[in-house]
Amino acid sequence: MTQTLTTTPPTDDLVVPFHCDRCGALAKVRVMLASGSDLVFCGHHARAYENKLRDIAVDIIETDGEARLSN
Repeated sequence: MTQTLTTTPPTDDLVVPFHCDRCGALAKVRVMLASGSDLVFCGHHARAYENKLRDIAVDIIETDGEARLSN
């Protein structure tokens, strides 16, 4: 018997938690860059890199999806 791999299309109901790019903890902040890519950080690392992130970010989004801390 041949195994077939199938994928489930993404849905709005499916929530995948992000993890900090630095330490792997649950992310609290998502940083959108001009290139279209993003970085995600836990609260600790977001605070530690805040000044540098503000210099390079197009948008900084708290993971609750409501608060935006733009430059």
